[in-house]
Amino acid sequence: MAAAIDKTVSIKTLPGFLAKERIIAHPGFNRWLVPPAALAVHLCIGMAYGFSVFWLPLSKAVGIKEAAVCGAEIGFLQELTVTHCDWKISTLGWMYTLFFVFLGSSAALWGGWLEHVGPRKAAVVSACCWCGGMLFSALGIYHHQFWMMLLGSGVIGGIGLGLGYISPVSTLIKWFPDRRGMATGMAIMGFGGGAMIGSPLAAQLIKYFSTDSDVGVMPTFIVMASIYFLFMMAGALGYRIPAADWQPANWSPPDSLKINRMITKNHVNVKNVFKIKQFWLLWMVLCMNVSAGIGIIGMSSPMLQEVFGGQLVGIAKPYADLDKEQLAAIATVAAGFTALLSLFNIGGRFLWASFSDKLGRKMTYIVFFFLGGLLYVSIPESANTGNKLLFVGAFCLILSMYGGGFSTVPAYLADLFGTQMVGAIHGRLLTAWATAGILGPVIVNYMREYQLQLGIPRAQVYNQTMLILAGMLMVGLLCNLLIRPVADKWFMTESELAAEKRIAHETVFEGGAETNVLIKATHPITVLLAWLAVLLPLAWGIYKTLLSASQFFA
Repeated sequence: MAAAIDKTVSIKTLPGFLAKERIIAHPGFNRWLVPPAALAVHLCIGMAYGFSVFWLPLSKAVGIKEAAVCGAEIGFLQELTVTHCDWKISTLGWMYTLFFVFLGSSAALWGGWLEHVGPRKAAVVSACCWCGGMLFSALGIYHHQFWMMLLGSGVIGGIGLGLGYISPVSTLIKWFPDRRGMATGMAIMGFGGGAMIGSPLAAQLIKYFSTDSDVGVMPTFIVMASIYFLFMMAGALGYRIPAADWQPANWSPPDSLKINRMITKNHVNVKNVFKIKQFWLLWMVLCMNVSAGIGIIGMSSPMLQEVFGGQLVGIAKPYADLDKEQLAAIATVAAGFTALLSLFNIGGRFLWASFSDKLGRKMTYIVFFFLGGLLYVSIPESANTGNKLLFVGAFCLILSMYGGGFSTVPAYLADLFGTQMVGAIHGRLLTAWATAGILGPVIVNYMREYQLQLGIPRAQVYNQTMLILAGMLMVGLLCNLLIRPVADKWFMTESELAAEKRIAHETVFEGGAETNVLIKATHPITVLLAWLAVLLPLAWGIYKTLLSASQFFA
């Protein structure tokens, strides 16, 4: 009887399957299993960048062949529930806006919770929100209710984006204290590459499911949600966290006072981060870098077409003088340009973050802002002289630094504020992304409209905009130069740090039953299979993107 009672008590005291205590890695665990788990999550939620592939077919969901245009009396509020006419593409774009508003807000609200419960539980919740939101949106398509799509993918899916985006950050930084930038670059590279896989996959599924009475988006949502759920759950279950005070073999933390005063060994509590000037300076650094980049991403295709016009296909005519067939031809070339930019975006996320481990985070951002400012200033001249090579080259480098800014900032935060709560602090910082997602496009779009109203030729309407974006980068440069090491008063004391570690369920692995795993080395084949599971889909996405980019060079 006593044995039975003891057994019952031990079962009740075992942590839950998703609990942080259950994912403490055993000795011999290979840390290179964690990046593919993070990639599995980020490659799925990164499809948020590719949702525009659904806009055109959804704008014909009622009319099928041609859009059933709503009357002038149907405003935005009426479009939320109207069933007899089609949604406008501008209305559908609100889903894209909500993605990044809720990504930033959910990451800020629940970043502290993530640090306490661990990356596995956060990634599972992310999978349920992102994939469940897609399924709810599919139901909205079936009933032709746009409010259901906004709630499903925009709000619920946006929350999933935020939790999924920050879920591996703190874990990867703790697994790779010797390569912080490279580690976060590997994961955040996946967010940039998600659309490279999802967009062509969605296009093929829509083509397969479309009929004379259905545009094929609803079943596409269902299939993609199912695939994403499997991948995201596999990634979530693959997460492991290192034991407290773990460090790589044959590596010891450098003396920050001798090597780099910007890298601290102490830790800031997330509840105090809004009071620290370095946080707000870095907030401005990210906001300015993202605003400048995101402002041109959405306008890259029309910008190239309006600036070079018929030159893109060997015709000496401005954009306004082209006929329908010629416009279609240059649109194909511009699509290749957009694909080329996406390759530099994803490549920059990994390469610039990896370089930051050598250059230092502050110097890396100095390069971003100084070089980026020069490139923006050079664009009007290359446009006026018709130099396509310089024009395209400038944008490719700008987009690489745009992506690099995202992947470098988590390591910058860890350097300044410590690693204990870096995931939660990163979540708070992502409100800068949500702000930039509104600021950047507004500047580019409204400046373009203003220039056109003044009668300025289409080939020149972006000249003033480029100078404004260069000015924004100079603001970011100034903020970055003002960043100094965080004052000692903001760091947690030893007792406060110990209390935080108890709340976060951090323990030192002692080989007992606590982690419920065997003590054995990870087999190399396991690591290889994990990487193949994420690299093969990514390689397919890169291949499809290269095919599209080849149109630009044809």
